[in-house]
Amino acid sequence: QVQLVESGGGLVQAGGSLRLSCAASGLIVSDNVMAWYRKAPGKERHRVALINKGTYTNYADSVKGRFTISRDDAKNMVYLQMDNLKPEDTAVYYCTALMTTFWGQGTQVTVST
Repeated sequence: QVQLVESGGGLVQAGGSLRLSCAASGLIVSDNVMAWYRKAPGKERHRVALINKGTYTNYADSVKGRFTISRDDAKNMVYLQMDNLKPEDTAVYYCTALMTTFWGQGTQVTVST
């Protein structure tokens, strides 16, 4: 049984930082392309970052230079370091393994002005 469990969300002021974590079980993160998506109220869910089976990463233009995706193969976890947060980053953030149907339950990130 595959589970992806996100944590680390919360309320932060603009300019602050948060680190999201995604704990995987039943799936090996280093064997998959892992990604973070987000869904803001009234908007579609879209991808913000991905990391392939090696070290290649890709980011949405809106988060480039502020967010960093990483992977800890020993812990079977994926992270999203978010710096210089902006109110428009407010959303529910989801972890997923691309090319699969596995998604976490999401973690809320709220950035206040």
